[in-house]
This record gives sequence, C-alpha cells and structure tokens, in this order.
Amino acid sequence: MTLALETTDLKVQLRLADGWFTACELSALVPGRGVAALLPDGRQVALFRDRADRLYAVDNRDPFTGAAVLSRGLTGTHRDRPFVSSPLLKQRFDLISGECLDDGAVRVAAYEVRTA
Repeated sequence: MTLALETTDLKVQLRLADGWFTACELSALVPGRGVAALLPDGRQVALFRDRADRLYAVDNRDPFTGAAVLSRGLTGTHRDRPFVSSPLLKQRFDLISGECLDDGAVRVAAYEVRTA
C-alpha cells in the first residue's frame, strides 16, 4: 500500500513585523514533527503541527548552543503546555510563549501562526 501526501491549498503563515509571511504548505507539516523554514531576513523558524492540528512556530536557533536545530527536537506537553526539546542539550521550549521551561531567563521568539 502506498500512502499519498495530503493535498491542500492551505498555506501556513507567520505574523512578522510587516505582515503575514507564507512559510510553507500545510501538507508539509507532519503531526509530531518539525520543519525548518527560512524567513525573509535570513533567520530560521521551526514549525510544528500537533496531533490536534494546532500550529506553532518558534525560532529554530537553540539559544544554549547557537545551532539551528529546534525543528529536529521532540515535542510533548508539560502541565498542558506544548513544548519542543532541543535535540542537543534537551532544554524544553514552550511552543506558545517561547519560554525555556528549564531556565526561565532564556527564551526563543514565538510567532503567531495561521492557515490561509
């Protein structure tokens, strides 16, 4: 049996300072896995879709190591807060606020996400 990718015209958009930016097609996001996208200013964003079809976006750069790896991290929840854990040092980042759940003084940028 061959599985076909979901086909949709829906685009995932992020709110940036100057308006909405189309990052990718919704079908590119597999629930439970991250995808990296390049922003117009050269930064990377990590996009996530959970199993309830909620979308999240945070900076892809791990502030503890400087590596662009958060899109490859594991997702989960802690006290009903969705997070991604860095694949390097395992710090967890809240996918809504960007706050590091393991060090409240550290955070990554979080973006408002919509489909259009």
